[in-house]
This record gives sequence, structure tokens and C-alpha cells, in this order.
Amino acid sequence: MSDLGIWRTVKCVNELTARHENSFVEVDDKFYLIGGRRIQPVEEFDPEKNVWRQLSLPPVEIHHFHAVAINDRIYIAGAMTGPGPRETPLPNIYEYHPKTDTWTKGAEIPSARRRGSCGTVVRNGKIYLVGGIIDGHHSGLVAWFDCYDPRTGKWEVLPDMPHPRDHAPAIIVEDKLYSVGGRDTSVHTEENYRAFFAATIREVDCYDFANSKWTTLDDLLPIGTAAGGIAHVKNNILYFGGESGQKVAHNETQCLDLSCNKWKIISPLETGRHGSQAIKYKEKIYIASGCGNRGGRPELTSIEVFS
Repeated sequence: MSDLGIWRTVKCVNELTARHENSFVEVDDKFYLIGGRRIQPVEEFDPEKNVWRQLSLPPVEIHHFHAVAINDRIYIAGAMTGPGPRETPLPNIYEYHPKTDTWTKGAEIPSARRRGSCGTVVRNGKIYLVGGIIDGHHSGLVAWFDCYDPRTGKWEVLPDMPHPRDHAPAIIVEDKLYSVGGRDTSVHTEENYRAFFAATIREVDCYDFANSKWTTLDDLLPIGTAAGGIAHVKNNILYFGGESGQKVAHNETQCLDLSCNKWKIISPLETGRHGSQAIKYKEKIYIASGCGNRGGRPELTSIEVFS
């Protein structure tokens, strides 16, 4: 147990649609589960009533992305579409409007900067994308760092981060961006095409917006995993779940104390999972769906809360 909290499974009135490589984002006190392999309906969760409501289908298959919310709109950038192992980066940003349950095909992403499975965050109304991979689960790992301004349509190329990675979430705390976890999915061997599962990245790269510079923390992530969830609690970054070379998805919660930039292990998830996104809401952390083993099965229908 941790003095920060513990995980517990939420008892819901009904179940969500099983999925993974999806996003999970909050707008106006409701949570929206979006995307995942195959064309999946948007599902809205009411955290006060613990009820799921099924909404519209996206216009295309969307997976391997982290959605972000700006005002009352959800933006999807840096996503993939299609089946593996050579999934295609989506050429456009897509927007979902929760109030009307409708979709808009947004701005085109510059062809030279298209990739999927990147970390995505918002700062001052701008969308930042970091890392990713160009050719699905085959090749093209990148360390790219980009900024898109939805108000002006401007796309800006920023300095590469020190360690290229995909399947890695990012988070901003006190005007610093942290890229945590992830892997090199371009790693393959003659004996094992899926050697990438074990090619995890334990270095944590940090971008300071004040001086526009990247650094790498001295302390490594204790357990290397990809596609975990991330959240900020008090003066700590929590990174939880993920997948690696082991068969079962990870349930560990790894805690970075930002006062000393040191990691420790705290209370585990009740169900190990990877391939979803976390929401921080009213000082609690929620994560839903994802996959319970390395790879794509079983897809989960549960939601957990850390409090």
C-alpha cells in the first residue's frame, strides 16, 4: 500500500466494449473511451453514476494514440489505422465533439512528420507530440517532437528528444514534459519477429519549456514497459501497467518523486493492462479497458480507480 493511494476496480452498472490501443479522456465531468483496434464506438462514462453510454462510431479505424481535450473538443493526432504489423499513420487530425456526438476531419499532418503511437499532451492550447513510429510494428522509430496549434493551423518542428521511443505516454508537470517508458518496436531478429516486446526504454527524457532543452534523468524506470498509463499526483508522476517481454501485462505502479527524481514501486493495479490511457479527475486516477496480456488478447472491460 502507498500513502498516495491504492487501486480498486469500479463496480459499474454496465460494461464497456472490450478494446485496447485506445484513448480515454475527460470533458465536462464525463469520460470518453475512444478508438482501439477495429472500428469501435465512442463510449461515455459518468463517474458519479458509474454508467457507460454508447455513442457514435468514428469515421475510420483509429488506434495507437493519446487523445487530448481542449475546451469542449477532443483532438486525435499521431494515430494509426489498419491491421498490423504495418499499420499506417493517419494523415489527418480528427476531432470529436462530445456535445453533439459528431466527428470532424481536421487539419492534414505534414507528410514528413506522420507517425503513430506517440505521446501527446496539451500546453497553452497547443498540442505536442513526442516520439512514435512510422511503419506500424515494423520500422521507422523516431525521436520527433512537434507542436500543432489548432487556433492557427500552424505545425512546428521542435528538437528531437534524446531517446527515440514509441508506445510511450507523456505528461507535463510544472512546465516540463516527461516522456516515460515505451520501446523500440523496430527491433526484430531472425528467430523472433516480435523481439520488440522486450526492447523497452527505461530512460526518462525531460523537456524544459523555459529553456527549450532536453535532459535525461539519472534514475532509470525500475521496470521497463511500454504502453502504460501516466498521471501526476501531488509531486509525483505515476506510470502504471504496460507490456514487455513477459506474457502477462504489468500491474506495477512506478512512482517518480519529482523532489529528488527517484523512482519507487507503490500499490499495483488490480488487473495488469496495457494499451489504454489514464484520466486524472478530482484527485483520482482512472484507467479503463486495455489488454491483459502481451500483444492483443484478452481485451478488458473493466475500469480501475486510484485514490
